[in-house]
Amino acid sequence: MISTPIVDFVKNYAKENKARFHMPGHKGVPILGFESLDITEIQGADELYYADGIILQSEQNAASLFGTSRTVYSAGGSTQSIQAMLFAAYQRAEKNNPFVLAGRNAHKAFIYAAAKIGFDVEWLYPENNNNSICSCHLSAKDVEEKLNLLSHKPFAVYITSPDYLGGMADIKSISEVCRKYNIPLLVDNAHGAYLAFCKENLHPIALGADMCCDSAHKTLPVLTGGGYLHCAKSNLYGFADNIKSATAVFGSTSPSYLILQSLDLCNKYIAEKIREDIEVCTAKADKIRRIMKDKGIENVSAEPLKITTVYPDAEHFRTFGIEPEYADGEFTVFMLSPFNGEADFEKLAAAFSAVVSHRSTPAADSRGFVKSQVGLSIREAVFAQSETVKTENAVGRICAAPTVSCPPAIPIAVSGEIITAEHIRLFKAYGIEKIAVIK
Repeated sequence: MISTPIVDFVKNYAKENKARFHMPGHKGVPILGFESLDITEIQGADELYYADGIILQSEQNAASLFGTSRTVYSAGGSTQSIQAMLFAAYQRAEKNNPFVLAGRNAHKAFIYAAAKIGFDVEWLYPENNNNSICSCHLSAKDVEEKLNLLSHKPFAVYITSPDYLGGMADIKSISEVCRKYNIPLLVDNAHGAYLAFCKENLHPIALGADMCCDSAHKTLPVLTGGGYLHCAKSNLYGFADNIKSATAVFGSTSPSYLILQSLDLCNKYIAEKIREDIEVCTAKADKIRRIMKDKGIENVSAEPLKITTVYPDAEHFRTFGIEPEYADGEFTVFMLSPFNGEADFEKLAAAFSAVVSHRSTPAADSRGFVKSQVGLSIREAVFAQSETVKTENAVGRICAAPTVSCPPAIPIAVSGEIITAEHIRLFKAYGIEKIAVIK
């Protein structure tokens, strides 16, 4: 049986009713109702970035469940984990023009990592670059062909899988290419923590990634901000040895113990119940997909617990009391979980059943990535003085901080790129009216 050392410690501390002459300032007084369980690094509570007690024990439980050499917690979501794993890889890079080969649909947390750490990026674009900035279908062939064109090798290959629309890369084949060239493979698996517990283990670590991050809160019963950073069982590049110090560089010195408790308790749920629950949830998702098929509505997601439609749009579903994960006028994304109740699935089934007319393909206008000239490095652009201008006035200017909402948080123009008329068209298509540019 999996233990819950963090939860047990905090519950016992709350029961002791001690005088709290320590942070936080609420002193356990219930304003929202959870304050008695919200503590800081008091004696016995361990310390996230130097864990040798209850947090270490809980992280070791997680590592055993995910099958890793080391799993460490993040209270700063996948943003913290993305930056930490890139930093860990950068530490072993040759410092002569270090760069990462990355799928173009990288989250803006990746862009900020490049700025903070100071590496450059060589972008991988998908062969089919028409439908959405949210997707980037890369193959092992794409990766190998690009590696062969480069004058020297990157210190890491970085991909996002699953992507925002539910596309899943062939991580096994890509990892084999990376191994051939002795380059670590890093995966942003923010949307796929649950994949380790499907009938077939589809988690990046199981498929050959050297490091990956999971946003536990996206698909598991964990509070928002809870995440994992995993190191492969092989520990081929020694990442497990120093990953804690890498996470400390990018995390608050006051991590939330509420988040840590939810990660701790999730271990127990994973050990005892998750596989059965995912199987049941997948069966319910399949029923929805059958309704969609009968209506001629395509599901473009390959991910087991994600449904992505081209049409109808989000407003149709909102009339049925449903709020999707993401909608951009082209795609509507639904993230499913065992914690969606029967009533949730009944609403979704009713909404799809009520569709009268639809289109099954994206609109003719391309919403794919724009390849642009670079005016400054990412680091130079992010830290330069900037100003905000109306979108239509940005042609020819250099992009400063990436202007994109979250979700999907995938930049239309990357910091340092020269903004073109094609960028402007896409900004308008995604509802972005103002852009930060270099002064």
